[in-house]
Amino acid sequence: MRRSPPPLGLAPSQPGPQPGAAPEKSEKLSASLNPIRPHHFGYDQARHLLWRAGFGGTPAQIQTLASWGPEKAVDYILDFDKAAADPVSGDLFDADIMRPASAEEREAYRKAQRAQDEDALAKFRQERQNRERSDRSQMTEIQKWWLKRMIETPRPLEEKMTLFWHGILATNYRTIENSYHMFLQNQMFRRNALGNFGQMLFDLIRDPAMIKYLDNDESRKGRPNENLAREIMELFSLGVGNYTERDIKEGARALTGYTFRDDEFYFDQKNHDNGEKVILGKKAPLDGDGFVKAILETRACSAYVARRVYGFFVSELPPIERLPDRELDPSVRTVLNGLASSLLGARYDIKPMLRRLLLSEHFYSPRVMSDQIKSPVVLVVGAVRSLNTPVRDLGILNDALDLMGQNIFFPPSVKGWEGGRSWINTSTLFVRQNILTFLLTGKKPVGYDPTADSTRYDPTQLLAELSKADPSSANDPDRVVEYLLKLTIGRAPPAARASLTEFARSRGGTITPDLVTALLLVITTMPEYQLC
Repeated sequence: MRRSPPPLGLAPSQPGPQPGAAPEKSEKLSASLNPIRPHHFGYDQARHLLWRAGFGGTPAQIQTLASWGPEKAVDYILDFDKAAADPVSGDLFDADIMRPASAEEREAYRKAQRAQDEDALAKFRQERQNRERSDRSQMTEIQKWWLKRMIETPRPLEEKMTLFWHGILATNYRTIENSYHMFLQNQMFRRNALGNFGQMLFDLIRDPAMIKYLDNDESRKGRPNENLAREIMELFSLGVGNYTERDIKEGARALTGYTFRDDEFYFDQKNHDNGEKVILGKKAPLDGDGFVKAILETRACSAYVARRVYGFFVSELPPIERLPDRELDPSVRTVLNGLASSLLGARYDIKPMLRRLLLSEHFYSPRVMSDQIKSPVVLVVGAVRSLNTPVRDLGILNDALDLMGQNIFFPPSVKGWEGGRSWINTSTLFVRQNILTFLLTGKKPVGYDPTADSTRYDPTQLLAELSKADPSSANDPDRVVEYLLKLTIGRAPPAARASLTEFARSRGGTITPDLVTALLLVITTMPEYQLC
C-alpha cells in the first residue's frame, strides 16, 4: 500500500497521518511568497480566497473575483473599510446590568449586615441573582448579534479577523460574568482587526474583560498576580521557550495597578510597583506599556504572530512546544520566516503581512486548498453566505455552534479552541449534518421551524451563473451536478460526481428547486464538505 505523505506542516522525516485520518494531497507544496501569476488565478483560487479570508462566496462573487485577478481581488477583501457596514454602537446593549453598587447601596448593605437584617440581606441577594440572570440573557443576545453580523456583513474579513483574535486572545464569559465587558472586548478586536499587533497588546492590558479573566484586578504591589503576564508571553505573543520565569515575575510587577472601574480601564497608582525590573533583557522601572514594548522588541514575537496567522488562514499547526519551527516542513518554515520578516518590517502592522500571504503562490498550493476543516462558525456562516439559505432562527444556529464545540464568547480556556481535527467526532458530525439540513429545509431533529414555509429555500438562484454562460446547461443534470460540486467542494471525487448525476437522473432529470435542494442535502453530508 502506498504510504500517504506527511500532513502539511510536518517535515518529511516526521510521522505521517494517524490511522483513520483523511488522505493527504500529494502535490508539491510551494515555498514561494511571490505573488501568484494572474493566469494561474481562476475560479478555484477565488473560491479558496473567499473561504479562507471570509466565510465563502456565492457563484457570482467567486466569478467576479476570478475575473478581477489576484491583486484586485485580494485588495478588495483587505481594504474592507471602503465597504459600508453598520457601525457598532456602544449603547447597543445595556452597560449597567452588572454595574458596581453605588455608595448608597453599599452603605445600605453594610447597615443590614450590622443589624443582621436577614430580610434586607435576602433582598440584596435576590437583586444580585436577578442581575446575573439578566446578564446571562444579554450574553445570549450578544452571541446572536455577532452571529448575525458575520452572516450579513459586507466586510467578511473584518469579522473573520475578529473571530481570529477572539480565539487567540481568548476570554470566557463564565469567568468574568459581565456581558457588556465581553461586548467591549469584541469591539476592541474588531477595531484592531487588521491594525497593529502592538496596539492590540496595549489595548489588551487595558481591557476590562481580559483584566478580570486573568485576575489582574487582584494584582497588588508586593503581591503581583502572574496570570496576565504569563499568558501574554506564553499564548498571546512569544510562545513557550522564548521567555523565562523571571520575565513572567517581572512582567507581573510591571502590570500591577492595571485594573478597571465599571466599564473603564483604571490605573491604580498606589498599587503599581514603580521599582526597577528586568524583562527580556530590558532593564528599567517598566510599567505595562514598557512590558509590551519589551515583548515587541523580541524577535520571537513576530515569528509567533506569523505562525498563528498562518495556522488560521493556511493550515493548522500544533503549538510550538509540540512542533518546534525546526521540525516544520522546510517549505512552511521558509514561508513563516518570510511572514515574520514582513510583520517586523511593517512595525507589526498585520495588513501588509496578510496581503503578502493571500497573494502568494504558497497560499494557492494544491496541498493547501480544500484542506482545512471548517470550524463550526465557518460551517454555519459559510453555508448561509455561499448557498444563500435563509437564516431561519439565530437561536437554533447559536445552540448548534455550542453543540459542535465553538460556543462564541465561551472558549474552553485561555488557549482558545484547539481547532483542526478536534472539530470532528461522531457527535459533532451528527450536529453538522442536522444544522445544514435545517438551513436547507427548515427541518429540525424533531419537527420543523414554524417559518419554514414562509422562508422556503430556492436553490435555483445558485444556477444563475451557469445559465448566464449557457441557458441550456441549467437543465442538464451532468452540468448542474458538476457546477454544484465545484461551488460546494471544489475538487470532488469522480465517484461522487457519478453517483450524484445518477441520483439526479433517477429523479426524472428535470432540474427543479426540490431536486437542487436534494442534491445539496447529499453534498453537505459528504466528508469533503467539511473542508474549505
